[in-house]
Amino acid sequence: MAQSFDVPLQSRIVDDKSPICIPFILSQIETYQKQHPNTTRPFIIGLNGVQGVGKTTLVRALAETLQGREGLPTLVVSIDDFYLTHADQLALAATHPDNQLVQYRGEPGTHDIPLLTSFLASLTSPFSPEGIHVPRYDKSLFSGLGDRSPPSTWTHITSPPKIVILEGWLVGFRPLSPAALEAKYSSPTSKTLHRHLPAHLMFINSCLEQYQQIWDQFDAFVHIDAEDLDWVYEWRIQQEQGLRREKGVEGGMTDEQVRKFVDCYFPAYELYIDGIRNGVFGERKKACQLRLIVQKDRAVKEYLVI
Repeated sequence: MAQSFDVPLQSRIVDDKSPICIPFILSQIETYQKQHPNTTRPFIIGLNGVQGVGKTTLVRALAETLQGREGLPTLVVSIDDFYLTHADQLALAATHPDNQLVQYRGEPGTHDIPLLTSFLASLTSPFSPEGIHVPRYDKSLFSGLGDRSPPSTWTHITSPPKIVILEGWLVGFRPLSPAALEAKYSSPTSKTLHRHLPAHLMFINSCLEQYQQIWDQFDAFVHIDAEDLDWVYEWRIQQEQGLRREKGVEGGMTDEQVRKFVDCYFPAYELYIDGIRNGVFGERKKACQLRLIVQKDRAVKEYLVI
């Protein structure tokens, strides 16, 4: 149902997403603390948003507000930092040379799930006195193909966070049954699925099973949705152009490379976005997911709690 939180007008002018998200998150934390009064486990939030929609900007604003105003130490983690190493991605592509979905990073199967699992376990277990290192991935390496940064560059945290936000474009995607996938594939409204063999789509669908143990740890979920998914191409090009300006002319992908890159993961939007829109928690949890729907300029048009 549609929700109406108190959103300060002056905040909305600068950032129209975090003033909506913060009251939702705080209400979720309050409920969680009442249910688990003695827990030391951090409150874990999953955040999904299509490529280029502004996830990084939002999570930065969320972390600054939760820490600075609410006094809640917050750790933001991007699933992008858990991509396979460049060498492992090349090996995956070579093992499936005909499957265009895994020739580049992005789709289910191109992340190091054991690394992500062990990292989250280190946060949800008693905090190590030696602290924890947060992996990093540099998308500008290998002419934009990317690679994991050396461990010496990973961020070192020395105190346990109260809140962990795991963000990414596929965070929360749930695998489909073979029948449901076939129905999506056979739909006349499909834009990109027919470019791939059903077996190739089934491969990423099966890889997605490994991610479910991660999603099942979420206590709340935020989804930044787009009115039109085709805007992802333009948004992602704008994002990569910014990366090239930051890293220099030798870094990042060209516009054409970006289009091919988006083509690789767009089928996953077609397959799994409805599952996100319907609610990642299913019947297990109600009113624990916030969905924001944005226009082409990325401004929020409407929002609701699922």
